[in-house]
Amino acid sequence: MSQPIQITESGQEYLAELLAKQNVEGIAVRVFITQPGTPYAETCLAYCRPGEEEPSDERLTLEKFDVFLDKNSVPFLEEAVVDFNPDRMGGQLTIKAPNAKMPKVNADSPLEDRVNYILYSEINPGLAAHGGEIRLIQLTDEQVAVLQFGGGCQGCAAVDLTLKEGVERTLMERIPELAGIRDVTDHTDTTNAYY
Repeated sequence: MSQPIQITESGQEYLAELLAKQNVEGIAVRVFITQPGTPYAETCLAYCRPGEEEPSDERLTLEKFDVFLDKNSVPFLEEAVVDFNPDRMGGQLTIKAPNAKMPKVNADSPLEDRVNYILYSEINPGLAAHGGEIRLIQLTDEQVAVLQFGGGCQGCAAVDLTLKEGVERTLMERIPELAGIRDVTDHTDTTNAYY
C-alpha cells in the first residue's frame, strides 16, 4: 500500500519538535480534510493525544512519531506532501494536497470527471498566477470538451495559441477518448459563416 501522504524530512523534524513541546507521551499528528472533494476542501493537521484518534483512522508510523489519517480523507490525501521551509522568520509548514478538492480519478471514472480532474489538478494551478481559470461547460456527444476560459485568460491575445494548444495537448494525452476541445467563446467555427 503506497503512502497516501508524504511528510518530508524537514516536515517530520519540525512536527517532532512541536510534538515534543506538548509534553504528552505518545502524542501523534492527525491529518484530515474538511469538506473533501469540494472546492472548499481544507487540509488540516492537528495534535492527536493518545485515545483521540478515531478507531477507523489509518496509522502511519514515522521515525519520530505516528500520523493518524482520517479514513474518509485518505482518498483525497493521495499525493499530498507536508513540508517545512525554514526561513529567517522561523519557517513555514506547507501542506500541498492536489487531490483534496477533487477525488483521484481512474480510467473507469466518467469522462467528465476525468476532464475536470486534469483541469483542476494540472491546468488551473498554473493559470491561477495569471488570474485565469478554465471550466468544463459540457461534453458533446462527439466527446468534444467545451471549455470556458475565464479570468485573466479571457480576451488575452495569446489565449488561442498558448492556452488552447497546451490545454488541448494535455487533455488529449491524458484522455485519449476525447475528440478535441472547443472554447465556449470560439469564433473559429466557420461552418455556418457567411462568405
